[in-house]
Amino acid sequence: MTDRAEQTDQSAGAADAVEVQFPSAALGAGSFEAFFAAHHTPLVRALSLALGDVELGRDAASEGFVRALQRWDRVAGYDNPAGWIYRVGLNWARSRRRKAVREVSARPTEYAFASSEPDFALATALRSLSLDHRAVVVARYFLDWSEADVAAALGIAAGTAKSRLSRALDGLRADLGEASPPGVATAEAPRDVSP
Repeated sequence: MTDRAEQTDQSAGAADAVEVQFPSAALGAGSFEAFFAAHHTPLVRALSLALGDVELGRDAASEGFVRALQRWDRVAGYDNPAGWIYRVGLNWARSRRRKAVREVSARPTEYAFASSEPDFALATALRSLSLDHRAVVVARYFLDWSEADVAAALGIAAGTAKSRLSRALDGLRADLGEASPPGVATAEAPRDVSP
């Protein structure tokens, strides 16, 4: 092995060690680790639903968490750090899609539903919505965020969030042929979603 190859192997090993270890002292008693453990799975699922692609959702969540870790001292102080990561993930995915050449795929889109029985009609109806509308619906009903939290996370006015949600729900109702999408209560007739 040459000296150059040995140096490359040694520097690659050092970089891997840095990437694998969290700087716990800098983060303050492992707060990022706890945050990551609590929010990673729901955000991956939410971004997968909003983006309509499981792999893109995973990548978007990973990008959001990496950026949050880089700025954890500031992000940890936000009212909704998970909302910040959701927004960063959506923005990153939008940029990636704009830059990428679109590939036509025959495989159906997978969704990361919480239940073991995914509702394919709902998944298809969600896919018919624009990303802006899908992002609001997923944040409001899948992540169970308030309208104010949705608006803050997406960086839009509360009225815009309500308007997008209303239009998205109208679209879902039309696509599903129902008075209300499954699991979504209306003001007039709340649904009992208990098992």
